[in-house]
Amino acid sequence: MKVMKPLKPYGLHITAVVLLTLGGIMLELLLPTLMANVVDIGIVNGDMPYILRTGGLMLLLAFIAIILMTGVSFFASKTAQGFGRDIRRSLFVNVESFSLQTFEKVGTASLITRSTNDVKQVQDVLNMMLRMMTRAPLMLVGGIIMAVTREPGLSSVFLGALPLLALLIFIISRKAIPLFVSLQKKTDRLNLIVRENLTGVRVIRAFNRAIRERKRFDAANMDFRNTGIQVNKMMAVMFPVMMIVMNFTNIAIVWFGAVRIDQGIMQVGNLMAFLQYSMMILMSLIMLSFGFIMIPRAKASMDRIIEVLNMENDIFDPEQPKACQGEGNVEFKEVTFRYEGAEKPVLHRISFTAKKGETTAIIGSTGSGKSTLLQLIPRFYDVGSGAVYVDGVDVREMSQQELRAKMGYVPQKAFLFSGTLLENLRYGNKTATENEIWEALDIAQASEFIREKEEGIRFMIEQGGANLSGGQKQRLSIARALIRKPEIYLFDDSFSALDTKTDAALRAELNKVTKDATVIVVAQRVSTVMDADQIIVLEEGEVAGIGTHQELVGQNRIYQEIVASQHAEEEGA
Repeated sequence: MKVMKPLKPYGLHITAVVLLTLGGIMLELLLPTLMANVVDIGIVNGDMPYILRTGGLMLLLAFIAIILMTGVSFFASKTAQGFGRDIRRSLFVNVESFSLQTFEKVGTASLITRSTNDVKQVQDVLNMMLRMMTRAPLMLVGGIIMAVTREPGLSSVFLGALPLLALLIFIISRKAIPLFVSLQKKTDRLNLIVRENLTGVRVIRAFNRAIRERKRFDAANMDFRNTGIQVNKMMAVMFPVMMIVMNFTNIAIVWFGAVRIDQGIMQVGNLMAFLQYSMMILMSLIMLSFGFIMIPRAKASMDRIIEVLNMENDIFDPEQPKACQGEGNVEFKEVTFRYEGAEKPVLHRISFTAKKGETTAIIGSTGSGKSTLLQLIPRFYDVGSGAVYVDGVDVREMSQQELRAKMGYVPQKAFLFSGTLLENLRYGNKTATENEIWEALDIAQASEFIREKEEGIRFMIEQGGANLSGGQKQRLSIARALIRKPEIYLFDDSFSALDTKTDAALRAELNKVTKDATVIVVAQRVSTVMDADQIIVLEEGEVAGIGTHQELVGQNRIYQEIVASQHAEEEGA
């Protein structure tokens, strides 16, 4: 299993845990025997030197056992923490490689839960298993051997209690597994609602939906609580029942042991030692039962982790990728694409060519497939049929790294990472100089408000760019793409949050720096696309027209409707 591979580097640590546990238990098993000798030999005979020697030996053995068990805790914790770190890294790396389509199969909320809560569950149980589940079987077997060796006649008392405890563990474990699986799914649901409420807090307040969202959260929270209570009820019943069995076992041992002492068959020291061994045996069973309760929950978490690790990405590099050497020309040839589970294609038989030194604009109504079309170029999705070519090479035959290195992509929803503005802009080109950064900011019409900041380009950006307006974030996203100086620029409705004046100034500056590149712009406003070398009109996923602004205004009905509707809006404003 993939999830067990990260344990291989910790083989020496696990071996150390087992050996140290074995050594510690052997010393602990000797202590009751030495105590019995103190009573039966030292105290009965009044031999004080023997009592002191044996007592001193007991203290020494106990001290060594403490050191060994400390080592067990150290190596177990180091192994569990390292294992958790490696699993989180494997999950993160695997998810990073997912295509958008693969990513959407699991969802953001579930992936966060699997990378944090589920890994924590597995990590904690691994730590417990190394510390307790290696100790319990060794102590159980060693305790039984020592007890039977000292007093075979009394062994039947606690051996009768073992089947009762084993049956209890089996019943609890069988009922716990489906509950733990359900609990993890309800953790996903709770995490999803919390994430939606935190990220959508402005919308919730704007529409006065706080009470509705609170009720939705309360329902999910109560569902999670009820399942958790069911699990805890099992554990609440299990441990008192075990303690009752243990206490009655001890009563029976003392009762029958007293009878044997009265008959002269058994000595007091032996009874004391036997009680200690029976306690060790029963305590080891309690540790095992605790493990059997926790393991199902860890198994549920591990299955969810393995599911993500085993997910096969539907977009991968070819074994022998083709090199792409050219000027950045992009061609769509009979491209059809549909989302998984969709009834009909989002794009149908799309064909056009975007050439170097030209601007190709894509316009159409909402839902016509504009953004989807743009995302096929860097292979965020793969086409269903047809092909997308960059400089004559099918993008599926290129390595994704080489393909995307040729592009500067500005997404529809501008996203900035927490950190300094400098770090965000160098995301496009980590070797960019400060002069190049200011040049890109000037072109993107963002330098003015950045110069107003005391820290300048070292201004701290909050998570998601929360301390910036929508237009500011769009301009910084454009600057990030410009710093890369790519062969192909992809603008996915990247000017929607800009006012008309800023939009015009930005496009004028862009035309100067992108004159030797291929530019593909998705836009809603006619004013943004009217200067493009060619405009592609999309209608319900199909090409409804291709031409310049003047050609389409004169000949294309759909484009005419778009122009007329926006002209009417401007007049109304």
